[in-house]
Amino acid sequence: MSVRELVVLGTASQVPTRHRNHNGYLLRWDGEGILFDPGEGTQRQMLRAGVAAHDLNRICVTHFHGDHSLGLAGVIQRINLDKVPHPVTAHYPRSGQRFFDRLRYATAYRETVDLAQAPVSADGVIADTGGYRLETARLSHPVESYGYRLVEPDGRRMLPDRLAAHGIKGPDVGRIQREGALGGVSLRDVSEVRRGQRFAFVMDTRLCDGVYTLADGCDMLVIESTFLDEDVELAVEHGHLTAGQAARVALDCGVRHLVLTHFSQRYTEPEEFERQARDAGFAGELTVAHDLLRVPLPKRR
Repeated sequence: MSVRELVVLGTASQVPTRHRNHNGYLLRWDGEGILFDPGEGTQRQMLRAGVAAHDLNRICVTHFHGDHSLGLAGVIQRINLDKVPHPVTAHYPRSGQRFFDRLRYATAYRETVDLAQAPVSADGVIADTGGYRLETARLSHPVESYGYRLVEPDGRRMLPDRLAAHGIKGPDVGRIQREGALGGVSLRDVSEVRRGQRFAFVMDTRLCDGVYTLADGCDMLVIESTFLDEDVELAVEHGHLTAGQAARVALDCGVRHLVLTHFSQRYTEPEEFERQARDAGFAGELTVAHDLLRVPLPKRR
């Protein structure tokens, strides 16, 4: 059975707190696992969350500030220690290649795994597995930063009433799905488009075109909300978003489930992030993330 869920490993910005680890997020997508922004302590958080190195197929780093990347060294070494049997691909800004190299080879260890390096240097599609496209867009932060977006191809949903009207049943249902037509009846006559799911991961950034490009029409948007709205000037200065700004992006882009994360240590009441997001007009599903939380993607439309 396929599983599509977000496993939150850490939610702190800049420094960890007593209750929040540095960033780390695993997207389980059917049989694959995509690890986003492994900050310091991610390997331990994986253990606590029941995430194994064998679960990882891709690692996506938005930028090379420490709270988003210092965990790379431990995660990469664990992948090799456990001799993960399948290739693992790492995506990260090409401008940070020297940082990636330093983290990959921070200490001595035995390399046993094919870790492919696929640095990002422009907006667009960076991988296409057939089951999903992985896209990226440039964000606005003091260092080069990219957000990521997963897009499932559209499929088709069979319509029982139309199948019955054309006398199609049993094995013939699978046949028309495979072949596209059966006895003069086309697949379009007995089905409708089933929109593929979309997931976006947007970390450290000010408001910019890339934020909206990534969030557009997403079933789930994981987005930073480092500051509350009263500190919007700090957010702009340091290249971040507020809870209200993140919620308005979700509202404007038709997001179904909004996940707020990456909280400044200056705040101690997470309920205020939810209140400000609702005050901004977002009425969809809303999660204020905390460490070790599991959030299932919404059911298909």
